[in-house]
Amino acid sequence: MTSILIAEDEDRIATFVEKGLRAAGYRTTRAGRGDDALALATGTEFDLILLDVGLPGMDGFTVLRRLRGDGVTTPVIMLTARGSTEDTVRGLDEGASDYVTKPFRFDELLARVRTRLREAEAAVAAEPTELRHGAVRLDLRSRRAEVDGVTVELSAREFELAETFLRSPEQVLSREQLLSRVWGYDFDPGSNVVEVYVRYLRGKFGAERIETVRGMGYRFRG
Repeated sequence: MTSILIAEDEDRIATFVEKGLRAAGYRTTRAGRGDDALALATGTEFDLILLDVGLPGMDGFTVLRRLRGDGVTTPVIMLTARGSTEDTVRGLDEGASDYVTKPFRFDELLARVRTRLREAEAAVAAEPTELRHGAVRLDLRSRRAEVDGVTVELSAREFELAETFLRSPEQVLSREQLLSRVWGYDFDPGSNVVEVYVRYLRGKFGAERIETVRGMGYRFRG
């Protein structure tokens, strides 16, 4: 049975969502604090997480960042009373799969839950379990990286950038392509985030493995 973690401190909302999900055939677990949600999500295998932003103990953004940093790839739908674009962008940038603003209709939430679960199932069926080029290996399930057989610690965003490079080895990827694929930007936000993270990866993989192609972008040489 599909298992969903509901991380929500408002009992009325948590109960409402839990009843609806159970009626739809899902198994649910509840957490009312961010630290409890993090412990559950890292210690138990869930199919999806509903994560409130305003949790006590540890806010939802921090929980999400810690989960992705620990290699947990479970789909996460953020729940929040905040409706600002900045919060939405932040949640998605931290690795959220979707974002629902309170108050919401349960049928809308259920539709999003079903969509994210289908996407996750399709991704698991279609995805390879690892990527390898030259001396660099990425384990996509454990979110671990190795160079010459030695484990290299990567942040969630560093891993996404490395994965993007290894999916297109020896090809030149433009700054705009990397922004879109790794950060989800369809525009130039005017920052040097790509350059910064390429520098991080070079420091961990070896500078010679990521070539700068002047005026065009970057090429992963492996």
